[in-house]
Amino acid sequence: MTDDTTERSASAWQERVRALKNIPPVLKIVWKSGPHVVLLGLVFRVLASLVPVSLGWVTGAIVGEVARILAHRAVVSPHLWYLVAAEFSLAIGGGLFGRVIDYYDSVLADRYTRHVSIQVMDHASQLDLEAYENPLFYDRLERARVQATDRLFMIQAIGRLFQQVMTTLWLSAAILAFSPWILLLLVGCLIPAFLGESHFAFLNYAKNFRQTPAKRQLDYLRQVGGSKEAAKELKLFNLSRFLTDRFTSISNAILDENLALSRKRLVAVSLLSILSSCGYYAAYVWAIYHTITGGLSIDNLVFLTNAIMNAQNNISQIFSTLSSIADQALFLTDLLAFFEMKPHVSSKLNALPAPRPIVRGFEFRNVSFRYPGTERWILRRLNFRLECGERIALIGQNGQGKTTIVKLITRLYDPSEGQILLDGVDLREYDIEDLNREVGVIFQDFMRYEMTARENVAVGRIECLDDLEAIRSAAEKSLADGVVAKLAKGYEQMLGRRFEGGVDLSGGEWQKLALARAYLRDAQVLILDEPTAALDARAEYEVFERFNELTEGKMALFISHRFSTVRMAERIIVLEDGAIVEEGNHSQLMAFGGRYAEMFELQASSYR
Repeated sequence: MTDDTTERSASAWQERVRALKNIPPVLKIVWKSGPHVVLLGLVFRVLASLVPVSLGWVTGAIVGEVARILAHRAVVSPHLWYLVAAEFSLAIGGGLFGRVIDYYDSVLADRYTRHVSIQVMDHASQLDLEAYENPLFYDRLERARVQATDRLFMIQAIGRLFQQVMTTLWLSAAILAFSPWILLLLVGCLIPAFLGESHFAFLNYAKNFRQTPAKRQLDYLRQVGGSKEAAKELKLFNLSRFLTDRFTSISNAILDENLALSRKRLVAVSLLSILSSCGYYAAYVWAIYHTITGGLSIDNLVFLTNAIMNAQNNISQIFSTLSSIADQALFLTDLLAFFEMKPHVSSKLNALPAPRPIVRGFEFRNVSFRYPGTERWILRRLNFRLECGERIALIGQNGQGKTTIVKLITRLYDPSEGQILLDGVDLREYDIEDLNREVGVIFQDFMRYEMTARENVAVGRIECLDDLEAIRSAAEKSLADGVVAKLAKGYEQMLGRRFEGGVDLSGGEWQKLALARAYLRDAQVLILDEPTAALDARAEYEVFERFNELTEGKMALFISHRFSTVRMAERIIVLEDGAIVEEGNHSQLMAFGGRYAEMFELQASSYR
């Protein structure tokens, strides 16, 4: 073995040992998911652990009693039948204990799955938007989601380990009474098998870790290959074979790697299991020899061989279970690391409530911003104000920072440099949740919830879920009431095709429902970030005309590439390279003859 191989092997074992620290926090999660279920499961495991050693003693006593009767031609005493009744009771009890343990394991599995899934969802919702824009985070999140539910095997394995250890302690005590060397022999012959299992468990973890990106690609290809959204292009561009071939290539590579490791494990573990069997039969021969030479009675022989066999099986199972738990503990690294992730954008202790009403508005002071992990500045020393009752339009080419300004106002991100003030106070001083209640935002990539029409509107202000009057009013303002009127079940119509009875909408219809969310919010600040991109020019004009009416006296900020709607704004800000290059109303900017006038004329010429 080379020095490099030895070093890698040592590092692998160190990693496995370190991974065991994952078990206590997971046990804490298990306990919180159902403390009384955990407690009762442990009680019945203790009772079940007593059954094998008790059965072994009773069986030995029965054989000894029968041998005595035959040897002395004695009368069958009631004592024999008491022993038989005891053995029958233990057999029945062992079976019942096993079924009760299975029941509590099943209940605990359901409770744990529910509890940890809720924890993952809740924690994910608290993380920064920055995390969701990082591919590495998606790998971790995917592993965390899988680990949240797929670690049930480890939870159940820990329960089995507890029972196996308890059973082994009872059996070991019995074997020690006859010979401590037998116990040492059994343990010594099983250690190599444990080390082998552990080694391959680590290799399996490392393999699965490496395969995570590839498996994500497979999931994506599966989704694209069978999605309604992609169906048209798959047929028109003959992409089916291309996607299938790529899926086949990636899955074959994964399959080959899995098979190679499985073959190595089969050979190594099979050879090591032979050594374990040698330990058992050596102890068995010792017991037979001492019985023949008069060192053990026949009932002691039966009891001891039973104890040796059960102890060997249990010790083997303990090592195997420990190896499995160590393997599973490695997989839990990402779940626990996910729970340890903390948002950078969060409310301070004793944060201020949002001002009601807002008096002075927003002010950007020398604000610069670049996305984490990148060198390019999206905004550079930006200064502007959004006054109360003012409607501002942001325009510029893609990538000039328009949406970034929206993300900063809503504190999805904090500035890299500079300050954003609201009524003269840094946004970071306000409570985020309270601040969000005063801001209504609809992005271009808004969510299409596969829920009812009522719920699709109500997500804008979820406490109004059962206030149908408020939902209808918001839908009327966004022109979504006409969309709902066409639905067979009205506001209770399921939307989307994911669930039975669902009805899909056009892009424009979805957008009107999304706009209703902003109106339902009844916030002091309304922001539309190109949410009408799927509407034709006339429909967009109607939406923004209504938007202008409904935002009278409120702060409003909107982004659009259509200048017919942009000109409605009281002030237009032109962004280029993350800075303001022009500012004013439509007439002023056209008279200036600069960048705005150039873009306006360029778009207008396409309609002539």
